[in-house]
Amino acid sequence: MKKSKIIKTGLGVAALAGVGVSMVRAATTYKAKPVDNSNIGEEEKVDVERFINNLSAAIKIPTIANRDESLVDWAPFDEFHALLENAYPLMHKNLEKQVISTRSLLYHWKSVHPEKEPIALLSHQDVVPVTPGTEGDWKYPAYSGEVAEGFLWGRGAIDMKNHLIAVCEAVEALLEEGYVPERDVYLCFGHNEEVMAEGEICGADCMMRWFKERGIRLDSVLDEGGAILEAKVDKVIDGHLAGVGIAEKGHVDFEISVNAKGGHSSQPPKHSALGELSRIVCKLENNQFKAELTPQLYSLFNEIGKNTTYPVRCVMSNLPVLKPLVTKICSEIPPVASMMRTTTAVTMANGSPAPNVLPQKATVNVNFRIMPGQTIEDVEAHIRKIAGPKAEVKMVSGKNPSKISPTDSRAFNAIRAICKEMDPKAIVAPYLVMGGTDARQYEDVCDNIYRYSPFLMDTSLLLTCHGTNERIPVDSLKDGVVFFKKYIKALTKD
Repeated sequence: MKKSKIIKTGLGVAALAGVGVSMVRAATTYKAKPVDNSNIGEEEKVDVERFINNLSAAIKIPTIANRDESLVDWAPFDEFHALLENAYPLMHKNLEKQVISTRSLLYHWKSVHPEKEPIALLSHQDVVPVTPGTEGDWKYPAYSGEVAEGFLWGRGAIDMKNHLIAVCEAVEALLEEGYVPERDVYLCFGHNEEVMAEGEICGADCMMRWFKERGIRLDSVLDEGGAILEAKVDKVIDGHLAGVGIAEKGHVDFEISVNAKGGHSSQPPKHSALGELSRIVCKLENNQFKAELTPQLYSLFNEIGKNTTYPVRCVMSNLPVLKPLVTKICSEIPPVASMMRTTTAVTMANGSPAPNVLPQKATVNVNFRIMPGQTIEDVEAHIRKIAGPKAEVKMVSGKNPSKISPTDSRAFNAIRAICKEMDPKAIVAPYLVMGGTDARQYEDVCDNIYRYSPFLMDTSLLLTCHGTNERIPVDSLKDGVVFFKKYIKALTKD
């Protein structure tokens, strides 16, 4: 037999063997573990009507922050605080409350074992404003808190008064039932998360420093993050994806400028300052950061793969071998690529002050969302390498990526167990948060920081967050409170 024929035969046998191994793995080990719900206790009691009424009342209060605190109307925040006090009397009777920074709220639920590291549940009180001129586009007014068509409508319904009120409902219900935690619980409700406040006015940072100054180290932090999304494709998968954020991207804005002589537009050079700058912009957009299938994204794909039907699992079980191909395909899909690379977005431009004047200086703002493992310094080096020596590069503001929290901690394991207990179809997986949350402010006092919002909703509803017709399904509200009750008990029973 010729050598080439032997090689081809060998490759064919190896390929068949590989297919066989994949089929066996997909049928045996590469699949989701069955959920054992034999130890489920009594069903958690939730006053759904109270939750709906209180969330509706909370949405009616336009708690809008501003980086310039002299421009903030503080009356709505005071009204919101009064609402919480009236709605949750046991919480305010049994938990110590402090106002931190300007209007952030810090509640302390004391336990029988104060020597143990406490847990913290985070939320923020503020909401983004409605874009001027779009008020009439809302089906129901943005601050109406209307309950209609199976939804609760209004600004904050998803981001994140639903989360904050659900936490309060859970605490109030546990107090009504006489529950006493075995480790301390803190509720940390910031007042200016949406404006990415920093320093002395940042409510979350001030609360973190309150812990740090007292030498209090937190066992875990839970903040807003991934909702529960439908994962349903005919003959492929039928489940609910619960994404638990274990890290956040960083962000930075750079101004890139080009100077030129200027003059009258009737005698233009070959390229004006704006023309030269446009070439730099194109080079930046054409030279993106390298995309990589990170451990977090790999774990997400792997967890989804184990929950697919048998034929698809045969393919997904080969994810390690298919990694280069998957990386290439995903890097061409912008929403997925944003989870794989530091992104480059040219957002603002400025040139001449008049139509007939050549710009003496042209400037663009470029917003980068930075992957964990990279820094603001890396971004600046990338810009300077591409833009060249003639361009001015100036950092406006930014923050490096967060640390990556472990997926084997008490808190993460509790989230996974509770999700699967509540829903056997739950697919629980870690993921990278694209935006920013208050949670990252707590890194100096906690290693186990997670971002998860336990509300089932359609993907299309997430697009209403910060947009028009923000709303949440009424049917999803009860499970949100159930989750927080179970979470608090799971983390404070030991």
